[in-house]
Amino acid sequence: MSILDYPFVVRALLGALFTGLAAPAVGTYLVQRRLALMGDGIGHIAVTGVALGLLTGTSPTVTAVIVAVLGAVVIEVIRETGRTSGDVALALLFYGGIAGGVLITGLAGQSAATLNIYLFGSITTISAGDLRVTAVLAAVVVVVAVGLSPQLFAVAQDTEFARVAGLDVRLYNMLVAVLAAVTVTVAMRTVGLLLVSALMVVPVATSQQVTRTFRATLFAAMGLGILASLGGVVISSYVNAAPGATIVLLALAGFAAAYPVGVLLRRRQRLTSPFAEPADEPALPARRTGGHLVAREDHGHAHGEACGHPAVPHGDHVDYVHDGHRHAAHGSHYDEH
Repeated sequence: MSILDYPFVVRALLGALFTGLAAPAVGTYLVQRRLALMGDGIGHIAVTGVALGLLTGTSPTVTAVIVAVLGAVVIEVIRETGRTSGDVALALLFYGGIAGGVLITGLAGQSAATLNIYLFGSITTISAGDLRVTAVLAAVVVVVAVGLSPQLFAVAQDTEFARVAGLDVRLYNMLVAVLAAVTVTVAMRTVGLLLVSALMVVPVATSQQVTRTFRATLFAAMGLGILASLGGVVISSYVNAAPGATIVLLALAGFAAAYPVGVLLRRRQRLTSPFAEPADEPALPARRTGGHLVAREDHGHAHGEACGHPAVPHGDHVDYVHDGHRHAAHGSHYDEH
């Protein structure tokens, strides 16, 4: 019998799909703004929202969304007014949110085990109703994050430029904060409030290793988030492990695998990027003629389209990267950059 024959597994996979898609979408902007830990702060204050739901007998997901959004708005207001640093504001959310949640859960007559479902995730117990709410919230996050990507990126990258360009910086910053709050509640049942920030940040950090443009990073991060989420659920079902922790560890494994690839790509990019003017003297023996530095006499190689060395356009000619230097054909010899 396949695992897909179990309805709760299908619901878990769908929930993981929606979460893996939405979390990196908004996480890309948080990383760009150097607010990678904001998800943690919102996640902690969302614990109070869950506890309020348990106390009032309403849906913990709905109350968590409301409280998380309010918390995100408060932290943005504090950061913008400059009354305290963003780090201090996050710390206040950490301590107050988790303490208030534990206290209210006790007043509601619920045990710590009930709260653990939301702290560490319990995707295999997600109901059809929870799945519908998750799907709607994830769709809103993805549509806004992708549809407004030019504006959100401009604000995240350079606030002053965005302001001069006529963008409402305060509005877009607040929008990112609200999206982060909604995303936290989307991922609440998947990886849990204490691990949600990892799913928002790690796929973004992984995609940054192998991409060079913002849009490529955004879409690659969303793809990696989906792979980590679905893979974590599948693996956990076979090894009988916690799905949330498995998802995060799988995402971290992806980063560990991508990091050396990123190092090689960055090294290759440095080799093929234009050198500063005037060019540094080469380490290899060379002679100077006619104002140019000529490659060593025993160069012994004819550069061309099929020579195997990277070709780099340089003004009105083409340079070939060879032995850590650029060689450009010049008459009967090669100039060395």
